[in-house]
Amino acid sequence: IESLAVQPGVIEAGSRDTDIFITPGYDFRITDALMTNFHLPRSTLFMLVSALAGLDVMKRAYAHAIRSGYRFYSYGDASLIERSA
Repeated sequence: IESLAVQPGVIEAGSRDTDIFITPGYDFRITDALMTNFHLPRSTLFMLVSALAGLDVMKRAYAHAIRSGYRFYSYGDASLIERSA
């Protein structure tokens, strides 16, 4: 969806290839939340959720998940990640 953003809050209909690699510091134009599983720390997917919610927030969430016995990978627990303020 970020690839279709022509300006903040505006999406251009269509399809196209993308080369976006979202890491902490990325300036999201459209996305304000993700529904996703818990991904392994140090993975590219962890970088994506950290870019949205903030690295410190995600480190605390993962510490809680590990202490609480949450499951990881494709059949693990899901979470709603919202953009940090």
